[in-house]
Amino acid sequence: MNIQSDLKRLGLFDARAPRYTSYPTAPHFAPGVGPGQFAEWIEAVPAGASISLYIHVPFCRRLCWFCACRTQGTSSDAPVVAYADMLKAEIALLHRHLAPGVTLSRLHWGGGTPTLLSPDLMRGLADQVFDAVPLAKGGEFSVEIDPNEVDSERLDALAAAGMNRASIGVQDFDPEIQKLIGREQSYELTKQVVDMIRDRGIASLNADILYGLPNQTNARIADSVQKLLTLSPDRVALYGYAHVPWMSRRQQLIPSDKLPGAEDRLSLFDTARELFAWDGYSEIGIDHFARPTDGLAIAQANGTLRRNFQGYTDDTAAALIGLGASSISRFPQGFAQNASATAAHTKAIRDGHFSVHRGHIFAGEDLLRARIIEALMCDFRIDKTELLRDFDTSPEAVETMFQSAKATFGDMVTVTDDGFAIPPRARPLTRMIARAFDAYDHAKAQHSAAV
Repeated sequence: MNIQSDLKRLGLFDARAPRYTSYPTAPHFAPGVGPGQFAEWIEAVPAGASISLYIHVPFCRRLCWFCACRTQGTSSDAPVVAYADMLKAEIALLHRHLAPGVTLSRLHWGGGTPTLLSPDLMRGLADQVFDAVPLAKGGEFSVEIDPNEVDSERLDALAAAGMNRASIGVQDFDPEIQKLIGREQSYELTKQVVDMIRDRGIASLNADILYGLPNQTNARIADSVQKLLTLSPDRVALYGYAHVPWMSRRQQLIPSDKLPGAEDRLSLFDTARELFAWDGYSEIGIDHFARPTDGLAIAQANGTLRRNFQGYTDDTAAALIGLGASSISRFPQGFAQNASATAAHTKAIRDGHFSVHRGHIFAGEDLLRARIIEALMCDFRIDKTELLRDFDTSPEAVETMFQSAKATFGDMVTVTDDGFAIPPRARPLTRMIARAFDAYDHAKAQHSAAV
């Protein structure tokens, strides 16, 4: 029986599964975590520790149809200016609750379109952040950049503020596909912006590209990947397009009858994966690729690769704090999510308190299972010794979990005295295998396709 038959037999092409950027996943967050709890968790960050900070800018000049992020369109700068003022107040509020000497290991501006901010707003926001929480030595400041919404002045402001990693969304370079997903962005424009980024001494470049788009074929994705490779990104995220029109109304504009089927999606992924591998990129987890000199490849090699709401990361900070509407934070104690609506979030900050309205407090086996799932997603293996050392569990309990997954996936997984592993041929099943260690009920959660 060939691998395609095995994958089909195990249900890969029909399954939906979480992406596991958190455990438990966001659909299981609930009321019970609010502003007071959030403030307590911030105050518990030790003096002198390093944290990660994510700032969400939910505005776009245009709403790309493929995107399921929490964003809103605006043709005016007025709401963006007001939102930036609110973020400054939120940063000041965060600062009041942080212990002395806390620094940033990572700062990321995401969206939406952070490059909608004017140069003055960018400088003011960066100054406010670094006055409150300085960037640690070797720290990283990254920004998501829309090539359609950036210019020399804004890149100058970001470079002067200390941005040392830029992230650009490519999705696909085929003009027909771009029209079908509402994201027209030529290769020539993208290259021009990449050159501008490099010219400013910003050495690290991330890029996102999608597979599973309407009318996408192996030849078309190969052409897009080859064009992307001419830009020499240091790190690439090869995401599967998640068609979830019940969550994102704008996706209803994408013709579902033109979307590739599950088996074709896997073929598209494999085509792109092989091209990245041939160009010398290391495979990182289930959907990232990195130059051997990039931090992700180094972290993978030394066993410190991690996974969070931004995907794969080499950041080992214990706390990731999200600011802005809908942002999610992770602390050693649990998760906290800000109000999703911009108006509700802004009102809370102006009233002098955080807007957190739901989350999850870790309990029971949450942290054990979170580590198991993260290890599978990052390294495709679980070290039994690590689990017994770091968590309050027994060899019998761990073995029971391993054997339960083994009963479902058979020879697509291996169980040894040392732990549990997913061999290379079974890696398309990783999200499904991870789900076997998930104790929460996903019957009502409408996750994206598992491939």
